[in-house]
Amino acid sequence: MVMLEKTYFFSPFGCIEIKGSSLGVSSVKFIDKKPCPVGPIPEVLRDCVIQLDEYFKGQRTEFSLKLDFGGAPAFHQAVWQELLNVPFGRTTTYIAIAEKLGDTKAVRAVGQANAHNPIAIIVPCHRCIAKSGDLQGYFYGLDMKRQLLELENPMSFARQGSLF
Repeated sequence: MVMLEKTYFFSPFGCIEIKGSSLGVSSVKFIDKKPCPVGPIPEVLRDCVIQLDEYFKGQRTEFSLKLDFGGAPAFHQAVWQELLNVPFGRTTTYIAIAEKLGDTKAVRAVGQANAHNPIAIIVPCHRCIAKSGDLQGYFYGLDMKRQLLELENPMSFARQGSLF
């Protein structure tokens, strides 16, 4: 039996709960807890905490972690695998992912898979935008999506006037 471990990480955007096991990271999600719980970091989650810290400090552009999507539907997993190919600081569109998966009519299903992504930040669903270039849909809200994109690429995603 695989033992699920849990820890917390305080990011510049709030408290993140991380879950996983020897199979890999299974959940990275923002939670509304103040203060963010502190405690020992389980060994199986140590690399995740270190890599998230480096990401938020601008020192990491790629994650190298084992991921565990558990029993998620195969289509969702395929979408998440495509998201893992989107480089740091870049974006893709829902339609582009649908096309890569061979079904241009699956745009809404791609959006639903993004909405059910259990491993925020690491599986970068925040990098998926509308084909018009508009920010669209993010489980944690469009303001958070913009902030994450701005963290990765301030020249393209900064709010008007924020570069001065």
